[in-house]
Amino acid sequence: MNDAQSLQQAIDEPVQLVEYDSTWPARYAAEHDRLLQRFHADLLDVQHIGSTAVPGMPAKPIIDVMAGVASMAMADALFEPILDYGYVTSIEFNAGLSDRRWFMRHANGRRTHHLHVVVHDGELWQQRLAFRDALRRDPVLATRYAALKRELAASHHEDREAYTQAKGEFISSVLASSR
Repeated sequence: MNDAQSLQQAIDEPVQLVEYDSTWPARYAAEHDRLLQRFHADLLDVQHIGSTAVPGMPAKPIIDVMAGVASMAMADALFEPILDYGYVTSIEFNAGLSDRRWFMRHANGRRTHHLHVVVHDGELWQQRLAFRDALRRDPVLATRYAALKRELAASHHEDREAYTQAKGEFISSVLASSR
């Protein structure tokens, strides 16, 4: 499979959850170090977010990384350097994002990492960390979220955007109660 075929297969990859994998933190740590090695002067902080950052949580086996920058202007300035560093993205998709820039790494037709470049300590930064931390702190909440994810993965198997959007109400309710 050539790189273009691998990318297309990764883009079209269905929503498929797997049980928690104890190697996910190490995979995050390796990407954290790789990003800071290249962008140490530009990234104010790098955090592991998403379901792979919650011990015991089933997840799509994609490491979600959130990188904090000083401004969206800095995120835009890093756009091409991040692409040159092994990530891919859709310019059209990012044009619709006002609060972040999104990138993906892939290998062998599968997504391996998602990189969300956001304003450090901005609203999105705080929300993503608050949600992750709420799931880490509360096993009952984490169990409810895992059940919802399984249900949504089954009903939105071929539609990643619908899967993500369908989790929105749950995430919003957790964030509202954590304020």
